[in-house]
Amino acid sequence: MTSVEIFTDGACRGNPGPGGWGVLMRSAGEEKSLCGGEPETTNNRMELTAVIEGLMALKRPCEVQLTSDSTYVLKGVQEWMPNWKKRGWKTASKQPVKNVDLWQKLDAVIGEHKIDWCWVKGHSGHRENDIADQLANRGIDEL
Repeated sequence: MTSVEIFTDGACRGNPGPGGWGVLMRSAGEEKSLCGGEPETTNNRMELTAVIEGLMALKRPCEVQLTSDSTYVLKGVQEWMPNWKKRGWKTASKQPVKNVDLWQKLDAVIGEHKIDWCWVKGHSGHRENDIADQLANRGIDEL
C-alpha cells in the first residue's frame, strides 16, 4: 500500500458564511495542494469537506496519516460515528446528526483506506497545517 500524508483544514468567514477547505497531500517526497469553497456554509462543513476531498483524491487504497486541527472531525470519526450509525444517524438524544450528508460521505470513503488519525493544534506554527489553512482561505478568496 502506498503511504500518504494528508493535512486538512476548513475556514469560514462568518459562521455561516463563505467557507473554504484546503488539503496538503504528501507521498514519496512530492506535495500536492487542493482547495475549494462554498458561498454559504459553516466551519464544521468545511472541515469535513477537506477530509473528504483529500481522501477522494486518492486513486487507490492507501495507508494514510491524516492530520487535522478539527476535534469535531476527529471525535466524530473516532468516537461518535459508530453510535450514530447504530442509531440510524441519530444522536444520543435521538436528534438527527448535523451535517449527516457529509458524515455519510466520509464514512463511505474512510473504508477504502487504512487511516491513522492525528490532531494538531491549529495556528501553532505547524508547517503543513498552516499551508492547509492558507489553502482553505484561498478557497474562499477564489469564490
